[in-house]
Amino acid sequence: MSRVRTAIVIGGGIAGPVTALALHRAGITATVYEAYPSTTDGRGGTLALAPNGVAALRLVGAAEAVTAIATPIHTQALAVGRKRVPLPGLAGMPPLRVVHRNELHRVLHDRAIAEGVTIAHGKRLVGVRETADGVTATFADGDTATADVLIGADGVHSTVRTLIDPHAPGPRFTGVLGFEAVARHEADSAPGTMNFAFGRGGYYLYWPEPGGGTRWGVNLPRERPMSLAEARAVPAAEWLRVLRDAYRDDDPGRDLMRTSNAAELQVVGSMHIMPPVPHWHRGRMVLVGDAAHAPSNSSGQGASLSIESGVQLARCLRDLPDVPSAFAAYERLRRDRVEKVAARAARINHAKAPGPVARAIMPVLMPLFIKAAMNPEKMIGHEQRYVIDWAAPVTAGAAVG
Repeated sequence: MSRVRTAIVIGGGIAGPVTALALHRAGITATVYEAYPSTTDGRGGTLALAPNGVAALRLVGAAEAVTAIATPIHTQALAVGRKRVPLPGLAGMPPLRVVHRNELHRVLHDRAIAEGVTIAHGKRLVGVRETADGVTATFADGDTATADVLIGADGVHSTVRTLIDPHAPGPRFTGVLGFEAVARHEADSAPGTMNFAFGRGGYYLYWPEPGGGTRWGVNLPRERPMSLAEARAVPAAEWLRVLRDAYRDDDPGRDLMRTSNAAELQVVGSMHIMPPVPHWHRGRMVLVGDAAHAPSNSSGQGASLSIESGVQLARCLRDLPDVPSAFAAYERLRRDRVEKVAARAARINHAKAPGPVARAIMPVLMPLFIKAAMNPEKMIGHEQRYVIDWAAPVTAGAAVG
């Protein structure tokens, strides 16, 4: 039985509230400390929740509220030029869910508050002091907090990661910038179908938006990264001009960009991945979610893996007698799984910014690849059919999961 009774969770995005909810269900009191002054700034793109992510949300009582605000995606198709090739899916699985990041934050925040979790805003972590009995966090405003463990759920630019290991790698730029909007144009696509397109200007995806219009997201190739502040400092009208020029020869990309409003353009900025992080934990500190593992958005698993990790960490802290054994078991349960997903996504990501030769032959090669080589059960079955057994006790020799 665990001796851990209290936890500090740094980061109030997705992994933070989920981890706090899971800890609460494990009998551990967790307080979430978020650097930003409010839940979200109302901006941000759409993310996908795979069936395994929704299954993990069910364990913390949040699945129903999240699926209520999400759009189900039942089918997917590849679009290269005017070719449309249906993508095979997994038999007997519930749909993918797409949800706006801002709305997901709000639902998870509200759910955590309803369960009695305290979430403190405006608390930017600046330092940590560990003792034999606990860990104390110091915040930029001078306040401190003490608990048995400290959990870094603070994203790809994690402060906790550098406190655990000053030499830890940081996020890597994937070579694309992210943008999103809802076009007035009604693309030729059935409701509930997500389309992946490789246009002349770069990769984009789109699907019919409930209520009208077509939601689209673009991964625009760029040689150097831009911080979110830099990207948002560029007027949205200028970005939309760039996008319209990049996709002027594409169908339906041209009409999607043409009928979108600059005032509604979401500038997501540079897309990042996390390379393998050597040290997930040290002493009484541990990483969860994107701070430890952030695959390319090509995976469709980033948010789902973060949710899973929060739940698995709570199980380990619930069942194992001391902090070192709990953290070690947690890493054994998670590292192999998340790194395999990241490796798969990295292979896909190379196609998002193809050169001129690759663009020329892609209309021929991609449909052949889909028909001859793609086996969804082999490629993603083990990812999406994954379900955490909350009731099962974790042992010190926990098997890889």
